[in-house]
Amino acid sequence: MDLTQALITGVIQGLTEFLPVSSSGHIVLTSSIYKLITGKPLSSGGSEEIFFDIMLHIGTLVAILIYFRQDIAKLLSVFISSLKDGTLKTNHEAKIPLYIVLGTMTTVLIAFPFKDYFESLVHNPAVVGIILMITGTLLFSTEFISQKLGKKDTFIGWKRSVIIGIAQGFAVAPGLSRSGATIAAGLASGLDRVTCARYSFLLSIPIILLAGIYHSLELLSTEGFTGFNWVAILAGTLVSGLVGYFCIKYFIIFISKNKLHVFAIYCWIVGALMAIFFNFA
Repeated sequence: MDLTQALITGVIQGLTEFLPVSSSGHIVLTSSIYKLITGKPLSSGGSEEIFFDIMLHIGTLVAILIYFRQDIAKLLSVFISSLKDGTLKTNHEAKIPLYIVLGTMTTVLIAFPFKDYFESLVHNPAVVGIILMITGTLLFSTEFISQKLGKKDTFIGWKRSVIIGIAQGFAVAPGLSRSGATIAAGLASGLDRVTCARYSFLLSIPIILLAGIYHSLELLSTEGFTGFNWVAILAGTLVSGLVGYFCIKYFIIFISKNKLHVFAIYCWIVGALMAIFFNFA
């Protein structure tokens, strides 16, 4: 891991974590191209690369916390107040933290059994490219379904929490966009566009935090953090957070007025190029 690679990857993570184009797929793409250019095997990187990926996600997690700080404070305040005055059952906004917990639990139940298999795919960028094309198909078809449903609402509810949590669980696969899968699931279930994006970002907070803690403890129990390039890791983390903050802001504006077709086409093109190129590289 060197500083140039860390900065480039940090920018890629910040841009693609919140856009529905798969940050994991783009990190695999960036890392694989860099390894080919520098003559390293695609399977190189080891524990430092895993930890760097964790830190990149922590960077974008901080971006979410800063951007939604007022929303998070309000949700927690309303939730606590509703518990005190006994209005939790009738207050939809007060139940959103519970929906996030339920969605997170569903995600863990879906993602954990497939964790090791999907993590092994990061060394196979051709397969990741194929999964990225699946993301494109998901986005495109969801817009068609959403249009057929007609009027949208802002009520998340228990069923939609589970549906969106399942979608986030399958997004453990590199190339399958987490934000794309959760927003698509929300749209297909009848939620409006801004509610989908907002809930998707809030739902990512506990799962990114849990994944970061889990993988960090896993590394500590095995190889540890010896020999890591901390300057590069911290620089990449800072860049991912800064870029991610502005990406959240402008993506919410974009999705409130536009469909996801442009991202679907992008995923098809990039995924096809990855699959073809790395199949022969």
